[in-house]
Amino acid sequence: MKAYVFPGQGSQYPGMGKELYSTSPRAKALFEQANQILGFRITDIMFEGDAEALRATKVTQPAVFLHSVVGALCSDLPTPDMVAGHSLGEFSALVVSGALSFEDGLRLVALRAQAMQKACDLNSGSMAAIIGADPELMECICRENPGIVLPANYNSDQQTVISGETPAVESVVNALKEAGVRKCVMLQVGGAFHSPLMEPARVELAGAIDKTPFSIPLCPIYQNVDALPNTDPDRIKSNLLMQLTSPVRWLDIMLNMLADGATQFTEIGPGNVLQGLIKKTAPDVELFSIG
Repeated sequence: MKAYVFPGQGSQYPGMGKELYSTSPRAKALFEQANQILGFRITDIMFEGDAEALRATKVTQPAVFLHSVVGALCSDLPTPDMVAGHSLGEFSALVVSGALSFEDGLRLVALRAQAMQKACDLNSGSMAAIIGADPELMECICRENPGIVLPANYNSDQQTVISGETPAVESVVNALKEAGVRKCVMLQVGGAFHSPLMEPARVELAGAIDKTPFSIPLCPIYQNVDALPNTDPDRIKSNLLMQLTSPVRWLDIMLNMLADGATQFTEIGPGNVLQGLIKKTAPDVELFSIG
């Protein structure tokens, strides 16, 4: 069974999407439509901007979404049996599976990016990647630590990301190092994504998601919040909104897709981070990329 997966924020790179724009008339039309919807020429930043210009949240999220969705729509791919996206990538998965239109998906992503940036400005925070920690130990240290800090991304059985108030994140990192955890790295991000500090963004996005029409997707989408295959539009909407303040359960998504018969994974979008995570979890599956 074929599974399509879509990366999230952090996979962007200078020049992303330029070849698609240059070689596919349909891709060019979609990129130009995106420029009009966004009200600025995001293609100029994607194709010619440097890494710093691409790092701005209001640019990064629409750019990654566009690279993934335009790449998928212009590749004449067969209908997948299942889809999933990591954080922001869930919006890409929803468009490619037919649950959201391209236009509505882009508008929601742009609003999400702006709302998250406002939340970051209101409540600054940090994230850290934890490599080789026992999940129960890490969760225990987070619970016992004063301040807001909790797991934000369960990426694999060896990699988890924590998120929250900067002093609390730094305190947990120090405690984990003292406990002998192999590697803890503070991430260069704009805020504490997938934590309670994103609550203002969740509130701002709620009305827009509620008003946006969602359809039954062509195949199940395994969502970040519950890692389960969903096809009900109301459930999809609810999970999509909760995603902002809830952890990304990527490891459970991969395990559930495999248990449900996935034998071939195609990562669509910039980078190959998800392929690496899948390979560590299931080294024998077929892996492809479009990006």
